[in-house]
Amino acid sequence: MGDAFIRHIELLGYEKRFFPSQHYVYMFLVKWNDLSEKVVYRRFTEIYEFHKALKEMFPIESGDINMENRIIPHLPAPKWFDGQRSTENRQGTLAEYCYTLINLPHKISRCLHVVNFFKVRHDDMNPITDSQMKKPEVFLLPKDAKKNPTDITGPIVLQTYRAIADYEKSSKSEMALKAGDMVDVVEKSESGWWFCQFKNKRGWVPAAYLEPMDGPDESEEQEPNYAGEQYIVLKSYTAVEEDELTLQEGDTIEVIHKLLDGWWVIRKDETTGYYPSMYLQKAGETNTSVKSELRNRSAPPRRSTIRNVKSIHKQRRKQISQETYRRNSKKYIQSRRNMKENFQNKANVITEKNEQEENKPKAQPAVPPRPSKDLILNRCTESTRRKVL
Repeated sequence: MGDAFIRHIELLGYEKRFFPSQHYVYMFLVKWNDLSEKVVYRRFTEIYEFHKALKEMFPIESGDINMENRIIPHLPAPKWFDGQRSTENRQGTLAEYCYTLINLPHKISRCLHVVNFFKVRHDDMNPITDSQMKKPEVFLLPKDAKKNPTDITGPIVLQTYRAIADYEKSSKSEMALKAGDMVDVVEKSESGWWFCQFKNKRGWVPAAYLEPMDGPDESEEQEPNYAGEQYIVLKSYTAVEEDELTLQEGDTIEVIHKLLDGWWVIRKDETTGYYPSMYLQKAGETNTSVKSELRNRSAPPRRSTIRNVKSIHKQRRKQISQETYRRNSKKYIQSRRNMKENFQNKANVITEKNEQEENKPKAQPAVPPRPSKDLILNRCTESTRRKVL
């Protein structure tokens, strides 16, 4: 009958699973050339790694050599906060991606990489469960949403985090916690204050006091960006810890690492350190209401300052040392300077060459030789011949 290949892939929806930890998987109905139909489950991180490998296998069709030749569809990278909302909103993109993928030339759509990825696995037939945990929650893709991927909706399911220590609230808008409390996160703010609910209570909680159930490493944090983003200091702050920076209102700095607990690593000239993100505003943005609001708010506590921490994970949360930030940042600044100097040197060389060309004496036109006496007598007028004679 020949090699197996996929005729069609349809996105059915997604599941929220709770074992071995809370996560989301997409459900695909895969139709094969032997007319069989199988349902498979894949995490988005798996799909994205599959996509990257496919691009490496077909560099021309992925546009790596020339973007005009790209036929492999785009797929956005996983987000910082890859939770319920992003899983839900990504369905339209995934449905379109699968449709385009299967309609690519056979050398791509029927290659072993595609076939093997969508083959049924043991976990697809017998997903790992725990009788003491909640059963997976299924969210099917609405039928009309398949026609209009932008109109995908579903029930709101919140991410669950665990408190690593007791927290006493300092204002009415906050919520007190005890170590071990399981809270649902309603909103994650870049300021480091997260709006949570616990039983019948709701309020703001410092993100530093919460840990994900998956592990001590906060997978939602992005990697450092040593190129830096330019920000303006909205409120002055005096450093309390050695690895923090003291800045004044109006200072211009560069943010090189945005951390979820609201303490970002910034760079001022060649100095790096932590600074409250809620006191910063991106350069070029205008928000007059923020300044008045900041006067009544304080920076959230840092993870490193929390005492009596009781984590359920054996390993500690991964943390980059300030020396590493400083060293890598210094390397980037030096490379940027070198590039600027090289560019300036090239510009100077071009200028000097142009000046040398301009200063060169211009070549004078050659003086034609005087015609001979015989030529004048034969070709010139009578008056000219008289002067020769």
